[in-house]
Amino acid sequence: MSNSEFETKKLICELCRQFFDQGWVTGTGGSISIRMDDKIFMTPSGVQKERIQPDEIFTVDINGAVTDTPVQKPGCREPKLSDCAPLFLHAYQQRGAGAVLHSHSACCNIVTSLFEGQSEFTISHQEMIKGIDGHGYFDTLRIPIIENTAWEHELADSLGEAIAKNPKSCAVLVRRHGMYVWGNSWEQAKRHGECLHYLFDIAIRMKQLGMDFNSPPRPLPLPSASKAYKHVLLDIEGTTTPITFVKDTLFPYSSSHVASFLRTTWASTPTTSAVNQLQEIAKEDVTKAVANAQAVAFAEIDLSCGERAIAAATEFAELCIREDRKITPLKALQGKIWEEAYHSGSIKGTVYDDFVPRLEAWAKSGVKVSIYSSGSRHAQQLLFGHSTHGDLRRYLTAYFDTTIGNKQSEASYREILLTLGADASEVLFVTDILAEAEAACAAGIVPVLSVRPGNAPITQAHSFREISSFADV
Repeated sequence: MSNSEFETKKLICELCRQFFDQGWVTGTGGSISIRMDDKIFMTPSGVQKERIQPDEIFTVDINGAVTDTPVQKPGCREPKLSDCAPLFLHAYQQRGAGAVLHSHSACCNIVTSLFEGQSEFTISHQEMIKGIDGHGYFDTLRIPIIENTAWEHELADSLGEAIAKNPKSCAVLVRRHGMYVWGNSWEQAKRHGECLHYLFDIAIRMKQLGMDFNSPPRPLPLPSASKAYKHVLLDIEGTTTPITFVKDTLFPYSSSHVASFLRTTWASTPTTSAVNQLQEIAKEDVTKAVANAQAVAFAEIDLSCGERAIAAATEFAELCIREDRKITPLKALQGKIWEEAYHSGSIKGTVYDDFVPRLEAWAKSGVKVSIYSSGSRHAQQLLFGHSTHGDLRRYLTAYFDTTIGNKQSEASYREILLTLGADASEVLFVTDILAEAEAACAAGIVPVLSVRPGNAPITQAHSFREISSFADV
């Protein structure tokens, strides 16, 4: 036995003692296994886990064949591999796990009874959900539940099926029995186990108190913006402006005019810069194997090839417009195209009727209003400068677009705070996109969700205030 193998077996014994003290492996129940390369070290069956020694640990291969059996000790029964072995193997084979644990904790047992007749445990809006790989505070954590059998090994098929059907789950509950939980390493498996035991305990306690552990906390009443905030940051599409204006007016106009615009401005510095950036994006699409025919053609063409280059750039730009890609060079081109339409009066920027009274109220109370949109700053100023309610730019202090960062990135909002010279608690952000609200909230900004006709429905649970009119702010 190598030193590393001995240390792994010793670690299993240490974990067994820790988990015994926590009530996970009492009464000889439960089991622990850790993988090291092509070997899996596993506890035996029917032994006091808190007294187990390294020389009592079995070694099996990835197919479950025993490659090292502990020697029978005087006065003790012949060592027997854990009945959990075939169940553990599903996690190792299907998920490439580095460790798998089996807990007989009381909370793992009781929590399944809160979901009688149901095939999964769910909980949301708990901080410890963040301890489960791939999950966040606002996510609904889902752990499949399978029915118990008289013998442990009989659970193998149903547990393997549950693992296959729930690729995001790191555990499976067995009704009125316990839990199997795994991770890429023993540290991650231990963390997953600790977080899940905590969440099960929380669910049981909240149920006893008559509380719903799947509902978001009730939001605090939103104070008046004029009293609580010095800055208001606004999204455009679905917030100040109906989505239909963007989808049915702005996008079709830019798509139908992009060819003529590129042809007449091809040699200009702004267009050259935007086209070069667009081609770099097309090349990235090709590298990432997500490119279609238009992207491939544009990525490969020499931009000095005149009409052929213009045609390829046009087709790629039209594709990006159809896909509503939030990329800076596309937004720059669209802004230039829309400029002609705004100045000629062909297009007027539509805003909600309840938006202008709120702008006026904010101005009177000294609140500074800024815009943050995926559309270019130039396009933002055109919309508000040529709106259906006249020139609204006198009410607006600053304009931010994706040059400052992705709208779903916390770092972007921190950069905006630096630019505004404001504390996060002084800024209110209104958007129709939950991921943007979450990013702003992570930066300390107070978000409010705009729920308007035509907006994409917000189906995920959250704790943010929702408004259907600026009169609600």
